[in-house]
Amino acid sequence: MTARADQTSKDPIWADNWKETPFWLDGCPAESDLPGQLPETADVVIVGSGYTGLNAAIETARAGRSTLVLDAENPGWGCSTRNGGQISTSVKPSLQKLSAKYGVARARAIRREGENALDWIEDRIASEGIRCDFRRAGRFHAAHSAESYEQLARDAQQLAREEGVETYPVPRQDQSSELGSPVYHGGLVFPKHAALDPAKYHRGLLMCATDAGATVIGQCRVTGLRQSADGHEVVTAKGSVRARDVIVATNGYTEKLTPWLQRRVIPIGSYVIATEPLKPDLVDRLFPKDRIASDTCKVVYYYRTSPDRRRILFGGRVSAHETDPSVSGPRLYDDMCRIFPELRGTRITHSWMGTVAYTFDELAHIGQREGIHYAMGYCGSGVSMASYLGMRVGQKVLGLREGQTAFDELPFPTRPLYTGKPWFLPPVVAWYRWRDRMQYEKSKAIS
Repeated sequence: MTARADQTSKDPIWADNWKETPFWLDGCPAESDLPGQLPETADVVIVGSGYTGLNAAIETARAGRSTLVLDAENPGWGCSTRNGGQISTSVKPSLQKLSAKYGVARARAIRREGENALDWIEDRIASEGIRCDFRRAGRFHAAHSAESYEQLARDAQQLAREEGVETYPVPRQDQSSELGSPVYHGGLVFPKHAALDPAKYHRGLLMCATDAGATVIGQCRVTGLRQSADGHEVVTAKGSVRARDVIVATNGYTEKLTPWLQRRVIPIGSYVIATEPLKPDLVDRLFPKDRIASDTCKVVYYYRTSPDRRRILFGGRVSAHETDPSVSGPRLYDDMCRIFPELRGTRITHSWMGTVAYTFDELAHIGQREGIHYAMGYCGSGVSMASYLGMRVGQKVLGLREGQTAFDELPFPTRPLYTGKPWFLPPVVAWYRWRDRMQYEKSKAIS
């Protein structure tokens, strides 16, 4: 028995034989290295086999381009199978903030891309027949303080008036109809937001890409990208490939291979636990309408039921520094039980983490740099946006006008002295966690 296993086995919150692998992989084991020899040439080489890379590969392969997808790990090892499976409209900055920077018309177009991405992924899943438990469950966005609820209520009016977004507030006295938690102060319902099983969705995309003729090879880290007279030389752990076009689709796993991109994305660990199977009446009390849920804390929590409504999956950021699932699990458990006291005594069967990519302007980015295409920086809302921009970057490689997006040619900011290691993150997270706690305690005292 390892030291970690010996330590955690003594904690009653852990189920016997709990796992550090995502709950989603129980029903959809991670894909191993797919058969196929590294070719000498390819029309398109895509670095990264997550949602971005596979959706790009589907477009280019179906257009007749020889397409090679490479991943340093097994296909789907990263956050595409490690996320919570929640789908929102993805664009974080408000219309007002974006208007101040880019003008009203461009701001509206950027915000609309979030709606476009959500509608598009639903169509993609339906048209491809991907069985991944997709549903428009709706989302309950809970207010962690009384002030937060008042702001949410104002936001609901503004979203409806200025953007036509369907949402409605639920005051605290009616909150139990949406979420069985005593700690919040009401919230907003977004009835069009959705959920899916991320691993099944990824597996469906993988099948679509390979059926279209793309070659997907795992355990094949790309170590160098060099421009050549006829395109690019892609250097890998298994040899080199000459490519006419290259797409970098590494998001939270962007490294020194592309230093310009590495300086512009902030890798952040997001941690998730899954409970053991629960009694149906308990799940019904806690999630009466089966919404996905999140809250207004700056260090956000997100949670939902499993597709079969037997478990609760609870995720968030648990510490200022990155840690491992044996440490994050008990911390998430305490937060979960604070929000849902009825879950105290429930055991954890899975505890895992994945890495998302934030950007300094909180926007996704798509573009081309020194002949290399990229799409990344989904700021924790990447299920639909990564898929949508993956499709669009594939269209861009094909030279199609349909590949145009409202994100095109946006400045992709970085910060002085930042090289891809977020040294500033621990104090920022610690500050926000302290502020969230103070606001929560203040509202609790008043109520």
